[in-house]
Amino acid sequence: MPCQEECVMDAINEPRSTIRVRRSATRLAITASGVLLLHQRTHRLRWYRLVYRLLYRLGLIFWQRRIPPMDLINMVEGPASLQPGRALDLGCGTGTDTVYLATHGWDVTAVDTTPKALNIARRNASAAGVTARFIHGDVTRLSELGVGSGFALLLDFGCFHTLPNDLRTAYVQGVSDAAAPGATLLLYGFRRPPKAAPMHAGVTVDEIRDRFISSGWELVNAQRTSVETTAVPRADERFELWRYQLRRADAS
Repeated sequence: MPCQEECVMDAINEPRSTIRVRRSATRLAITASGVLLLHQRTHRLRWYRLVYRLLYRLGLIFWQRRIPPMDLINMVEGPASLQPGRALDLGCGTGTDTVYLATHGWDVTAVDTTPKALNIARRNASAAGVTARFIHGDVTRLSELGVGSGFALLLDFGCFHTLPNDLRTAYVQGVSDAAAPGATLLLYGFRRPPKAAPMHAGVTVDEIRDRFISSGWELVNAQRTSVETTAVPRADERFELWRYQLRRADAS
């Protein structure tokens, strides 16, 4: 979840020289994303994929977390915990949640569009002594990637909310096809996205209802939540991070 420059500068207490480097890098990312957006008009590689690749290359992984969100921990380890089964991590990034689920007995498939993120995720899984199926590809093309179906738990931390509007329908369709009857989807996204982010990001409860309920999902609950990222303290407060828990309808 890329964050605006002013948030980063306010939040990180670093020497001025380091701040200047980060400021220049952030401006470069924002400028380059505009160039890439123009570039995609004549090429099939969508711009948002290029933005993420650029940010990883620059080391601007503002959304990175050291631990899973507490909602997921409660779902896996709490008194009403789910039985381990097949899990799908959508936009897995560096694999924090993938590794956590695999450590707790889940059979995890993780998808991300950025090769560098997947390389880091694989190293993290190896260091933790767990295995997962990592797939390089677009979350809006799950059927083409051969992800499969029958997933009891699906997790999206900040992926859907950065997708262009014209691809969100394909995302919902692919996720719906991959989910087992009665599956749970945890989806996190900003309600009030950073204005200076390299790409549009945002989702509301009304959009979640409109897109998912018609595709056979029930919105169990939606609420503001809090997580800690490694680079941007209080990003969840600044941009209103929400957690949506959905349940796939049982087989008829």
